[in-house]
Amino acid sequence: MSITESKDYDIRYTTVQDMSFLREWFKTKGMLHWYPPEDDEELENFIRIWIGFCRYNASLTATIKKQPVGMCVFYLMPYRKVAHHAMFQIIVDPEYQKKGVGYSLIRNLKHLGKENFSLELIHAEVLDANPIVSLLQKLGFEEFARQEKYVKEKGKYYPRILMECEL
Repeated sequence: MSITESKDYDIRYTTVQDMSFLREWFKTKGMLHWYPPEDDEELENFIRIWIGFCRYNASLTATIKKQPVGMCVFYLMPYRKVAHHAMFQIIVDPEYQKKGVGYSLIRNLKHLGKENFSLELIHAEVLDANPIVSLLQKLGFEEFARQEKYVKEKGKYYPRILMECEL
């Protein structure tokens, strides 16, 4: 039985109290490579923005025995003309990666987007070679754009891939 089938596994709305877990996961060695922030100041701003969407119930937290093990968030658009789509991000505690948590979170987020926010499309922005690309493809996401030299980290450039999924 996978951990996501366990009675100890649950997905709930994210709360402000989950912020410390988010911070801890982002500070795991190598994790920030896959996300926009570069230093502690940028990371704190990134985390505040992410957690800020919990007031709209636009962020989900996966738990095992009530302990957070992953989170995802919609960055909802504030304008009616573009409110039919949203970008999302996800992070899973490194200890629980490749165990079904990310798959479960994204499936639940897709449902949330369609049912609660009337979203028609959701987008993911990932760096090329990110291990999540194959998971997104399994969940119906397709690449619709690629931008070379998007991120410059320690003198090296990395392209980003923009992926979308119709709900």
